[in-house]
Amino acid sequence: MTKSPLALARAALAAAAEALPKYSSKYSKHDFTQHQLFALLALREFLKTDYRGLEALLRDWSDLRQALGLAKVPDHSTLQKAAVRLLEKKGPPPSSPPPSAARAKAA
Repeated sequence: MTKSPLALARAALAAAAEALPKYSSKYSKHDFTQHQLFALLALREFLKTDYRGLEALLRDWSDLRQALGLAKVPDHSTLQKAAVRLLEKKGPPPSSPPPSAARAKAA
């Protein structure tokens, strides 16, 4: 386990590069890769900050931007949308009982 935010960001970037496609869609703007966004979300958890706080840290932290290959700082809303897409687990939608079970219940 590391105590270095830079080391954590680099490790998260490498792990994401192995597990995720570079972009979520061929139609994405290609401003940020999913690898970069995942690393930033891991860093957000590590630093225990919110999306706006992470955005502010990135503006001040040139070494981190360079380590992640960021040409610009993502907006806090970009980070929030990436968290929904990459981190939140969504199970299958609840389904209604099979018709045979519904008929048996009614009888």
